[in-house]
Amino acid sequence: MPSSIVIRGARQHNLKGIDLELPRDCLIVITGLSGSGKSSLALDTIYAEGQRRYVESLSAYARQFLGQMDKPDVDHIEGLSPAICIDQRTAGRNPRSTVATVTEIYDYLRLLFARIGRPHCPRCGRPIAQQTVDQVVDQLLALPEGTRVNLLAPLVRGRKGEHEKVLEDIKRGGYVRVRIDGQVVETSEGPRLEKSKKHTIEVVVDRVAIREGLRSRLADSVEAAMRLSGGLVVADTGGGEIMFSQQFACAECGISLEELSPRMFSFNSPYGACPSCHGLGTRMEIDPELIIPDRSRSLDDGAVAPWSRGTSTYYQQLLEAVAAHHGMPTDRPVSELDPRLVDIILRGSGKELIRFRYVNPHGRTRQWQVTFGG
Repeated sequence: MPSSIVIRGARQHNLKGIDLELPRDCLIVITGLSGSGKSSLALDTIYAEGQRRYVESLSAYARQFLGQMDKPDVDHIEGLSPAICIDQRTAGRNPRSTVATVTEIYDYLRLLFARIGRPHCPRCGRPIAQQTVDQVVDQLLALPEGTRVNLLAPLVRGRKGEHEKVLEDIKRGGYVRVRIDGQVVETSEGPRLEKSKKHTIEVVVDRVAIREGLRSRLADSVEAAMRLSGGLVVADTGGGEIMFSQQFACAECGISLEELSPRMFSFNSPYGACPSCHGLGTRMEIDPELIIPDRSRSLDDGAVAPWSRGTSTYYQQLLEAVAAHHGMPTDRPVSELDPRLVDIILRGSGKELIRFRYVNPHGRTRQWQVTFGG
């Protein structure tokens, strides 16, 4: 591989037969006055020739879709590689847009990683290997005695469509229950799925309570689930889910992964995106010092700064309802409140229902139950 790009006799547009040698594998910035030939050199000469040579290396069938590119006015260029070009005027502010996605290289990289990648256990670092039925059964029997487990066979995972044939095949196979988008329903009462939304369909193969003497039944159920789904089994324990894979599982830690697929390497897919930032690379977090800048003030005195401004009283009334529900005094400085109560103000109280009575500016009253997200 040459160490530099050598250009001889470049005369494209307003270039005057220049000779130039550029080092490879470096970031090079071309500067100059308007009309001095920056774009003529970078885009119309170097990029155009690199792209033209790449297109000429393709088959005649592929070239007919890409069109013929003209050779730039230059005597000689050597050391070129296939090139990409990004127009600065088309760059958007979308955080999901990167150099790789704009140039579509990302699609090829996802396919490459999915085909040649070797998964490793995220806990111990060992390569992930195939998991047998006996190993799956051993892990299930290791759960506390009495644990109720639903064994599921995933047939559709995050795909759009009505999936009528899949549901009909499940019913014809004699299975009574199916889990659709997290809800277990009878196969005879399965809802009609919206074609434009993504759905996940899993067959409930068996429902068991862990106890002694269950190995034979578990083995049969695991085999049936793997046969239906092509090697995947999901064990729903009520407090969480364990996924077993006949293809990829760590024998030491018991961690299972599904077979590598291109969508696992896409930050635009829920199956590949970081669960913390959802593929955006940043997280929205609150700053307690900005929410409650003066802790010597009480809730009645407008201690929660974002809700103390404006003419609407909705959030102030909501705050009073939350305070009443948790026994929180609203006339005492925030600094004197229990830290647990302050945390509820900042981060909410989860899924707990709170009775909320709201009086609008016209004096009309409405009462209902709400959750408080902070």
